[in-house]
Amino acid sequence: MILPHGGRLVNRIVAKGTKNSLAKRASGLYKIKISKEHVQELVNIATGLFSPLEGFLSRRDLSSVLNKKRLANGVTWTVPIVLDIPAFIYPEIKKEKKLSLMDDKGIVLALMDVDDVYRYDKRNFAKRLYGTTDTSHPGVDKVFKMGQYLIGGKIKLIDMPEYEFSKYTLTPRETRERFKSLGWERIVAFQTRNVPHMGHEYVQKTALSYVDGLFINPVIGRKKKGDFKDKVIIETYEKLIKNYYQRDHVFLSVLQMEMRYAGPREAIHHAIIRKNFGCTHIIIGRDHAGVGDFYHPFAAHEIFNEFPDLEIKPIFFKSFFWCNHCKGVANDKTCPHKGKDIENFSGTKIRGMLESGKVPSDKLMRPEIAKTILKYKHPFVE
Repeated sequence: MILPHGGRLVNRIVAKGTKNSLAKRASGLYKIKISKEHVQELVNIATGLFSPLEGFLSRRDLSSVLNKKRLANGVTWTVPIVLDIPAFIYPEIKKEKKLSLMDDKGIVLALMDVDDVYRYDKRNFAKRLYGTTDTSHPGVDKVFKMGQYLIGGKIKLIDMPEYEFSKYTLTPRETRERFKSLGWERIVAFQTRNVPHMGHEYVQKTALSYVDGLFINPVIGRKKKGDFKDKVIIETYEKLIKNYYQRDHVFLSVLQMEMRYAGPREAIHHAIIRKNFGCTHIIIGRDHAGVGDFYHPFAAHEIFNEFPDLEIKPIFFKSFFWCNHCKGVANDKTCPHKGKDIENFSGTKIRGMLESGKVPSDKLMRPEIAKTILKYKHPFVE
């Protein structure tokens, strides 16, 4: 099986035998309340999903990630995993060596060994990560709303939060064990934040024909307005898998993480995460992790040329559409037809039809999927 990113799967979860003593110790430390998104990143670090990270980025690693797309030790890493705090907290913690991190309910979840508390340049952060400082980009907007300081350092997870989709929330150790039990050696991951249409099914099944198993891994977490709600995504994929897949060759598990819409950088980040899950391949489509017109449609393909040492292999799909002449889904390599023969899988078009209560053509979406979406009064993030 493919090795985790950096060579080993990180485990920053406190052993049961020391949990009570560490929790008692944490109660006497300065406590910082962190957001729901930071709580999830805490868990993703602790469970090895973000291997080789053992904590939130220090100043040195952040600079290297933003400028070189690598950690200071040279390991590929493209998206900063940082913990921000407001300016008024800085004087209180600048000399602290250890901190407690708690959720919005006041439950202490982790200990943090403080390596660095530092100010950063938000404009440079946004420009390097997103390629723009335009606040109409949801990621940029979030950066400018972050606190003025960052805390870097290793963490130890004391308590695991409860999940709404616990049935589908697995750690990298658990997915790797599942792949072994299924006898899969070559696994292709499919990243998504949408419900499935016929184009998605086409690329999944095309990629699956070259490997042992398909790992459908939708992102569950904070998304922008207009994206599909998490429960709608899960239910539609359950329906698709039940009716149109060989169950021995497909596995559904969620990725509890917010979308950043960082385009090409996020495509690499998604690949690293799936590598840690145990996948050998990942499907990268047109405008992967993009938003609006901020990125070239194939920028997420081109960035992989910068990282020949990544190990997980991308499978690129440039275009796919329904061809009325061929009477099926095709792509620009397999179909010679153009013009009125072609019906593109426009997410905007399909979403518009669903918003008006219409069932899209079965050329665009399976009827079972459309009906599942339409039973929801409000299927989109508002």
